Amino acid sequence: MAEQQNGAAQPAPQVKMNTLSQFIRDLSFENVLAQRGTGGEVQPDVSVAVNLDAKKRSVEHQYEVSVKLNITSKDKGADQPLFVLEMDYVGVFHIEGVPEDQLHPFLLIECPRMIFPFIRRIVSDVTRDGGFPALNLENIDFMQLYRNEIARRQAEGEGQKADA
Repeated sequence: MAEQQNGAAQPAPQVKMNTLSQFIRDLSFENVLAQRGTGGEVQPDVSVAVNLDAKKRSVEHQYEVSVKLNITSKDKGADQPLFVLEMDYVGVFHIEGVPEDQLHPFLLIECPRMIFPFIRRIVSDVTRDGGFPALNLENIDFMQLYRNEIARRQAEGEGQKADA
């Protein structure tokens, strides 16, 4: 309050973020069920693995954020694979005004949130076009993913110190 009375309040930084482009870098869908030639009733058990990566581009204030998905569906009863979908989806962003110490989490939390609806749509279309019911991905908590990765890296670092 004292800062506001003196007129010296620090304004919050103005963050500018634009999605410049999005594209599929790599996409693979393997219909294992059709290759086996078996049919009948199956009870799918779907697992989704997410990997995130971000890097600075050569143009100032531009960053490339990659969301890599590995989705496998197995038949619960027979524990046989039904399909495997792998996708590397990239968003190119122009970002200004984010403090350097907050840039890493911003890139790996906010940027994936922006492109996730497009990823969800592609996964739905590919699974449907591949002969399965359309898979509608649940929302991904990118903040929790980021926290888990930081915790894993810290535990790994402590483990390496203990071995030394």
